[in-house]
Amino acid sequence: MKNKSYSYIGISFIVLIFGIWAVPKIVAKFQKSDLVEIGPVPAFELTNQDGKKISDKDYLGKVYVVEFFFSTCPTICPKMNENMLKIEKEFYGNPQFGVASITINPSHDTPQVLKEHAAHLGVKHYNWHFLTGDQDYILNLAKKGFNLYAGENKNVAGGFEHSGSFALVDKDGNIRCRKDKYGNPILYYDGLEESGVKAIKEDIKKLLEE
Repeated sequence: MKNKSYSYIGISFIVLIFGIWAVPKIVAKFQKSDLVEIGPVPAFELTNQDGKKISDKDYLGKVYVVEFFFSTCPTICPKMNENMLKIEKEFYGNPQFGVASITINPSHDTPQVLKEHAAHLGVKHYNWHFLTGDQDYILNLAKKGFNLYAGENKNVAGGFEHSGSFALVDKDGNIRCRKDKYGNPILYYDGLEESGVKAIKEDIKKLLEE
């Protein structure tokens, strides 16, 4: 009986020690990271490459990246595509990750065109939606909703101009970002430079842990 009592005490001690060690880690997993909360993502509803209506509500519970682009863009879009594919590869298979690629040339970029574009790029993640809709609606969403420049300009290659930045949205639908070396929010991530890709991948991992 004495030995049995000692074994119970030993087991209880191990459980206690494990609890002391594990609780802070479990709590930390669900704590907010050090990323700044900019504000809620603007509400949107658009049509994806499969002809399905997709809204901001469909992304709740997921960490996702938003970009504005168009399939025939001859300038910055190919580099943005290349970098977004690097991000997709990092989180491929994770159901809590997603991408919203919103075209600013919807008169050309129909669901069928976007489906072909996604196939051409080799997109594999099921939560990567290429979205189209009304042009005025989309340009307003970019400029007033996200504060990311997008507009038609017949004097530039491709006929459109737009930001090369990526927006990062958390599971609760809030736009998030890191701070720069001076302590100021960067707001958006550079979708053209390797440093921006590295930063957003690091911060996606933080948000997935929240």
